[in-house]
Amino acid sequence: MKMTPKNSVELQKMRAAGRLAAATLDAITPFVQVGVSTLELNDRCEAFMRQHGGVPATLGYKGYPKASCISRNAVVCHGIPNANEILQDGDILNIDVTVILQGYYGDTSRMYGVGKVSDTAAKLMRAAYDGLLAGMATVKSGSYLHEIGNAIDAVVTPQGFGIVRDYCGHGLGNVFHEDPQVLHYANDLFGKWRLKKGVTFTIEPMVNVGDWRTELQADGWTVLTADRTLSAQYEHTLAVTDDGVEVLTKSPKGYDCWPYG
Repeated sequence: MKMTPKNSVELQKMRAAGRLAAATLDAITPFVQVGVSTLELNDRCEAFMRQHGGVPATLGYKGYPKASCISRNAVVCHGIPNANEILQDGDILNIDVTVILQGYYGDTSRMYGVGKVSDTAAKLMRAAYDGLLAGMATVKSGSYLHEIGNAIDAVVTPQGFGIVRDYCGHGLGNVFHEDPQVLHYANDLFGKWRLKKGVTFTIEPMVNVGDWRTELQADGWTVLTADRTLSAQYEHTLAVTDDGVEVLTKSPKGYDCWPYG
């Protein structure tokens, strides 16, 4: 595994891409309501990105057909927006956007609740967010990569939730996916790998009410929980600093964890 630190010019471009990705999620927030289709949310995300000089990275990526991934209820990730998928009271959904701006990528996702969600759903979303924060808190130049997953596991697993193992965080820069691979559960698979200042990557724990196992659907993209329980995820793009982490996709409006504003 090769970690490539970004120089100051590259980091500036990463910051700009990250800000636009985060602003896209800010902009879509008021439209996450009962009766709205996931396709409408997708189209609004795409329009916002393009109006601000960005390109949606997912559109056409390995054949993916939309400008965002919108994963509702038991969908873990890579949910394809659809005009016939209409938000209902009590739904939870993850909106995941990746922007290309000046050749660099910003990748982020947040959870949203529609109307009145169950106590279990609210607790699940909070656990995914707290897991993200715990993972981020381990990051600094010289820290071990596997500390991220250990910290997330220590927060999430005692609550009785399952952490998805089939998908992970990833490095990014002027390509969508690069090293390092960032696991979100307790592990020592990359025990010898230390983070370096300037390395940029995502942390994006996917947390299920039930078992951690998942099932890929026939469309080749949509991933469901194997037991069809609810799933939640938060994601940030990060840059390693000397003594911590810089969040490149922080919400300009402070929409950090649902409920927002």
